[in-house]
Amino acid sequence: MLKILHFADAHIDMANYGRHDPQTGLPLRVLDFLKSLDEIVETAIAEKVDLVIFAGDAYKDRSPAPTFQREWGRRIIRLSQAGIPTLLLVGNHDLSPAIGRAHAIQEFETLDVPNVRVISKPQLLGPDDLGGLPLNVIGLPWVSRSGLMAALEAGAGEGAEIYTEVESRLTQLFEDYLEKADPSLPLVLTAHASVQGAVYGGERMVMLGNDLVLSGSLVKNPKLDYVALGHIHKPQNLNGPGPLPKDKTPYSHPPVIYPGSIERVDFGEARDDKFFVIAEVEKGRTSVHWRKLKGVRPFVDKFVRVESGENLTGKLIAALPEAGQISGAIVRLVVEYPRDLEKLIDESALREHAKSALEFHFVKRPQVDARVRLPADQSIATLTPLELLDTYWKSLRLAEDEAAQLQALAGQVLADPDPEL
Repeated sequence: MLKILHFADAHIDMANYGRHDPQTGLPLRVLDFLKSLDEIVETAIAEKVDLVIFAGDAYKDRSPAPTFQREWGRRIIRLSQAGIPTLLLVGNHDLSPAIGRAHAIQEFETLDVPNVRVISKPQLLGPDDLGGLPLNVIGLPWVSRSGLMAALEAGAGEGAEIYTEVESRLTQLFEDYLEKADPSLPLVLTAHASVQGAVYGGERMVMLGNDLVLSGSLVKNPKLDYVALGHIHKPQNLNGPGPLPKDKTPYSHPPVIYPGSIERVDFGEARDDKFFVIAEVEKGRTSVHWRKLKGVRPFVDKFVRVESGENLTGKLIAALPEAGQISGAIVRLVVEYPRDLEKLIDESALREHAKSALEFHFVKRPQVDARVRLPADQSIATLTPLELLDTYWKSLRLAEDEAAQLQALAGQVLADPDPEL
């Protein structure tokens, strides 16, 4: 039995919320991601796993700052020094769209770091590539459309024709790897890609689009013993029970696992717990153990629709958790309300209630009844342009002085004899 630790979508330089830590100078959100990464590395070392698979997207973009590269490198070197074979798959956020440009984790490939192997092109790895582990691994990194066509020598074409050809070539390549793999050894597939049937954090089904989408039948091939995926941030098993106790999906072999991102990236992941996976892999049998990451930054996302101004600010405060429960959280409150209630919202009171949060986003969505109802004895054809404008200002519920100013300006424009206007 081989013990494999699988994680993906680290995005350690995701600093879109919060302040900087005065001691390290790093954004607090970056420290959140590094804290999760530390937990993963420490688990790998403490439990003496046989292999670590990182299934892509170390950073949020292809040009990480040197400081973030240093922090990522420190963690990967710990695995190297512990003698743990580590596979780093190149993800779409790590890859430059220009052919020939270095990817974001190129230094581990260039410097030939002991025990660390970068998978930047499709390949089959055997025991000689994995420090003697009795295992075969098929690696499918993210490759841009142009790069994949070049790598597989796909012909010219457009749209669906290109993807049909590329998918056919990729399927053939996969079948070739299956033929070459040692049938007596466990076989693992790792890929940074979308898979048909996977679900994003917003419960949107993955559909064919600009990304190459792997078929469900390919990743569920019974010759595989474990499938380590990256790219989609929602943790899920596409071929069996997922990380949540309520998930009663029947178990099938092989497990097809997206562990998800290691920290919440945005409000689309507000309700998702974060995980990495320990897989105990044998030929024909694999056990999956979901490890929930501790100390993940909470996101609080609330939506309120109000119709009246009675105790309006009190209602909005009541929609948020108690002040102590949002301490350190990233909070968003979205409010829809009739526009004429704007002045009744005490934003300072809301911010005072949420002052213990790391960040508080207050999103106001004033609603305007744009439907104009004319009296029964009137029609649009009977009204002058100024009369129609006066009706429109009233539909917007503007203040009387503001409506009067707009009406006066409109009168001047309509009365101007200059034919160039």
